[in-house]
Amino acid sequence: MTFTAAAMPGLEGDVVDGASGADPVPHHVAIIMDGNRRWARERGIPEAQGHAAGVEAIRPIVERSVERGVAVLSIYAFSRENWQRASHEVRTLFTLLESAIRDETPRLVEQGVRVRLLGRMDELGEGTRASIEDALAATASGTRMTLNVAFNYSSRTEIVDAVRRCVADGLQAEEVTEAAIGERLYTAGLAEPDLLIRTGGDQRVSNFLLWQAAYAELYFCERYWPDFDGQAYDEALAEYARRSRRFGR
Repeated sequence: MTFTAAAMPGLEGDVVDGASGADPVPHHVAIIMDGNRRWARERGIPEAQGHAAGVEAIRPIVERSVERGVAVLSIYAFSRENWQRASHEVRTLFTLLESAIRDETPRLVEQGVRVRLLGRMDELGEGTRASIEDALAATASGTRMTLNVAFNYSSRTEIVDAVRRCVADGLQAEEVTEAAIGERLYTAGLAEPDLLIRTGGDQRVSNFLLWQAAYAELYFCERYWPDFDGQAYDEALAEYARRSRRFGR
């Protein structure tokens, strides 16, 4: 397992030094859920079963996040680059994700989890949009945790969209500041990630929350996403707690 550390500008109430306090928990955790296809190939089963196992693996991590007191969890479910995959694989992913959204909404409501979508929703099919809109509406009153689902998401596209909003809002060049852009990102109003986890062994961020995670702690795990269980998640949180976050000081 390989760890890479970085620092992140603190928000009010953030733990600055991981060595101080008792087992600090990150306020916002972001996860790149990678390795479903390789997990399936190594077992000699269809890749679709790997994606299904990956969808099933989301539930325990959401539940553990709620238990541990994580306030915001962001998961990378479908990138705009994923449209380049074979059409049958894209259909499988959409079917699985739509089903999961419908099936999990009642449980998320019970847990007090609010769902937000990060991505270009207008590019999705009518059925997918309907499932997502139903989940957004049903969970809108959740206050225990926010679950950001990055669906049809690209961080570069998000930044482009934010700049376009600046233009549409009539901002002058000198008014286009970091704060102005941040207020127009998909994650506006939320704290930036403290910890970004990637499963599957690769060590890159793959166009995920590039602006927001500029100073997040990075944690790379060799386990494929379907095998990333509560214990593996606890190990990631424990590693975060051990780190000293200096924020450039």
